[in-house]
Amino acid sequence: MAGHAALERQALCDTLERVGPSAPTLCDPWSTAELAAHLVIRDSRPDLALGVAVPPLAGRLERGMEEYATRPWGQLVHLVRTGPPAWSPTRMPFVDEVANLTEFFIHHEDILRGEGQVGPQREIPAELESALWRQLKKVAKLLTRRLPTGIVLVAPGHGRSAVKAPTGVGTAVLTGTPAELVMALFGRMRVAAVEVSGPADAVSALREAL
Repeated sequence: MAGHAALERQALCDTLERVGPSAPTLCDPWSTAELAAHLVIRDSRPDLALGVAVPPLAGRLERGMEEYATRPWGQLVHLVRTGPPAWSPTRMPFVDEVANLTEFFIHHEDILRGEGQVGPQREIPAELESALWRQLKKVAKLLTRRLPTGIVLVAPGHGRSAVKAPTGVGTAVLTGTPAELVMALFGRMRVAAVEVSGPADAVSALREAL
């Protein structure tokens, strides 16, 4: 049985095929072609992907992005769909799930909400919501460490997690489905259907930060 990451990869590719190479994404100014190119490089071109973290290699990454983004659309989507080469650790289902589930979910939503739509644009299976909640709890402390408030995440039906201690302005409580909480904490608050509650100063500070 395919893991959630593998299923999300295929669902994302189905959406890419449907919307075409020029559709907007939340990764502005990337179009779907550029987002697909990013995914191919992340999967199979570590020599180019290093350009994200190593400034002297940024030029190579940009040229690689352009080369992939201008390939025939069907060929580019096929590269995303078939995934990394045989030597990649992410060929192992466990590694794939850890490394790629949240990545592919977010980028799928980046396409579906590319024109700024707020909230779910598809039905998220309960099993996927549970998997996203498990992964979010593992990284939430890292994601929120620089926020100006304490943070509590509440996902009805899944649980509650205090991920950052209160600050001088107090604690903000984010309530939503795991999928929407993922979108909020990964820099997509403006399109995430989450409720923010708590002291007025905390709510205001968090909204400004996100």
